Amino acid sequence: MPTVREWFNNKWFGLVHGKNLVYNTCWEDPRLDRVALDLGPQDEVMVITSAGCNALDYTLCSPKAVHAVDMNPRQNALLELKIAAIRRLSYSQFFSMFGRGRLPDYQSVYWDALRPELTPTSRDYWDRYIRFFAGTGWRRSFYFHGTSGTLARVVNFYIDRVAKVRPAINQILAAKTVAEQKEIYERSLDRKFWNKFVRWAVGRDTTLSFLGVPQAQREHLDRTYKGGITQFIEDCIETVFTRLPLQDNYFWRVYLTGEYTPECCPEYVKKENFEKLKGGLVDRLHVYTASVLDCLKTEQLTISRFVLLDHMDWLSSHRFPILEAEWQAIIDQSAPQTRILWRSGGLQTDYVNRVRVTVDGKPREVGEILKYNQPLVDELHPKDRVHTYGSFFVADLNLK
Repeated sequence: MPTVREWFNNKWFGLVHGKNLVYNTCWEDPRLDRVALDLGPQDEVMVITSAGCNALDYTLCSPKAVHAVDMNPRQNALLELKIAAIRRLSYSQFFSMFGRGRLPDYQSVYWDALRPELTPTSRDYWDRYIRFFAGTGWRRSFYFHGTSGTLARVVNFYIDRVAKVRPAINQILAAKTVAEQKEIYERSLDRKFWNKFVRWAVGRDTTLSFLGVPQAQREHLDRTYKGGITQFIEDCIETVFTRLPLQDNYFWRVYLTGEYTPECCPEYVKKENFEKLKGGLVDRLHVYTASVLDCLKTEQLTISRFVLLDHMDWLSSHRFPILEAEWQAIIDQSAPQTRILWRSGGLQTDYVNRVRVTVDGKPREVGEILKYNQPLVDELHPKDRVHTYGSFFVADLNLK
């Protein structure tokens, strides 16, 4: 029976995720995924939508189709808005909206150009929340809206008004070398940013829920990482700022400034790629509001590439039968030479291997039918510009 704390945390997490846009930008590095997926013209990709950035990124690789699936209709509403903007706006308007996070004439642009392109569910959402792009008030950017964006805005308030390290943030984002970044971080950021209150706050389930981190992920890191999730987060941030180049790290830039730059932004926001998507590639992207399991059960799809993000962490403890049903559906609707990517908040996860499925009428464990590409993971994972996942997996499905 759950404790009062567990009951409250589960209720809070459900409230945050059940009522809100959670992710306003993807928090997985598609540069790694492009290498790992090795997409060809006959591939069909299934990816969990999140904010839709990476679904658009994969589409730029010209696969046969990309199927974006998410249970949260607000996440799909965001992807639909991006698709509509690609189809109907000029690049300058598009960059203002999704590069700068604000559009001066957002109301007229939405009602005249974008709204007609949306499904009824997405229209209902953006009719109420298109003001996210107003660029005014305390949350002056779209990237300071949604639950992850709200937390980013709070962090920026702390940077500006409490720690008072904005000049150092600007300096480190402008640094030309990793050595320069390291010097700025150690001199002006490390001791000023990290204090007892911050360390306490980042380890709370109520805080982590705004970033979509479930209790199961936090508990795993508390058990397996020295210093728990708080130390894990601090170490990840130190790595990002002192060991990896920030010049093209748009993930951290957008949450520290509220906007991208033309040089530091997702691939779909760059002018040449916007034109490719507008020229017809975006038509290969299809959006479904459903779970991965329900989508595979109801749609006649044959998928050769699955990108499952970290959602299996959510199912690994209390919803294991759903996880097993999902893997069965993956096996049943996979193409020959299927490759599967996923991430985990944990450093060591073995629950996927223990999933039981049926292959050709015989019971098997998933670990028996996956061929893991560990050398590729060892090459790619240290280069992750986000650097907040404990582990990364690339595996080919071998049903023979």
